Amino acid sequence: MRTLLDLILPASCAGCRAVGVGWCAECAAALAGPPTRVWPRTEPGVPCWALGPYAGPGRRAVLAAKEQGRRDLAEPLGLALAGGLARLRAGDRPLLLVPAPSRTVAARRRGGDPVLRMTQVATSWLPDSQMVSLLRVWWGVRDSVGLTPGERVHNLGGRVTTLPGRPATPEMPENAEVVLVDDVLTTGATAGASVRALTRIGLRPHAVLVICAA
Repeated sequence: MRTLLDLILPASCAGCRAVGVGWCAECAAALAGPPTRVWPRTEPGVPCWALGPYAGPGRRAVLAAKEQGRRDLAEPLGLALAGGLARLRAGDRPLLLVPAPSRTVAARRRGGDPVLRMTQVATSWLPDSQMVSLLRVWWGVRDSVGLTPGERVHNLGGRVTTLPGRPATPEMPENAEVVLVDDVLTTGATAGASVRALTRIGLRPHAVLVICAA
């Protein structure tokens, strides 16, 4: 259906709606600067960084990827993540990128997991790096929209875990930097639950990097 629509209607930028391109150079520049350190209300226990605020082109691109089925945005958003990771990585240490988990029902409704797709793209741009999808959200977790910080923590409590059957630690050098990747950081509840789940298997993240911070 999207291919058919692309033949009928001209493409438009997800960030500014300029006609003729899916993601324009001006909107790409909004996410191309150095990552900014952010402090969510629920402290996940590791440094958190964002490519931009949850506003303007970044916010519109994240919503388009999540709610409008814009799979084409995985490439530019993944490239933006790769640029931020290149600035944050310590020297030439290898990177292990772990995408934050999504609810199964939400991923199915969106035609896949946009965070997973953009993390895969970021890995393809970065030398000596790999992505490992280790996290999942158990049943019973509600959509977090409209929940208070405390309600978000309670909603996720004990329900973010690592996948059963996976090795406790992926095959990576001991000096690898582990980075949790997500699209939006709001209260920090998901980041905190993910960090704790990874730490339980001996894989403590060094940082969290997101496209946007609310």
